[in-house]
Amino acid sequence: QVQPVESGGGLVQAGGSLRLSCAGSGRTFGGYAMGWFRQAPGKERAFVAAISWSGGRYYSDSVKGRFTISRDYTKSAVYLQMNSLKPEDTAVYYCAAATQAGTTLDGYDYWGQGTQVTVSS
Repeated sequence: QVQPVESGGGLVQAGGSLRLSCAGSGRTFGGYAMGWFRQAPGKERAFVAAISWSGGRYYSDSVKGRFTISRDYTKSAVYLQMNSLKPEDTAVYYCAAATQAGTTLDGYDYWGQGTQVTVSS
């Protein structure tokens, strides 16, 4: 079973950058598409970005041009580089694995515990 484990969250000022990492505990991410989702207080969990096994990338409109998703096949890791952060990016960020890249929660089978990102104004 794939178990994503996120790291790299923290507190940053608006306009700053953070890089989130997601590593696999147990089985590697081999063959899986990977996604990042986020959940702000009082809101539903929402799609942020996804990368297919072949490297195709997908972004939500709210982060396009600011965030970049990438993966390292040798390390079985996925990253989310977040630039030009805004207070509205504040949320718990979750890494998830799926057999096919998508933008909906129900397409993902394995989820991490999340990492908090807080952007101060």
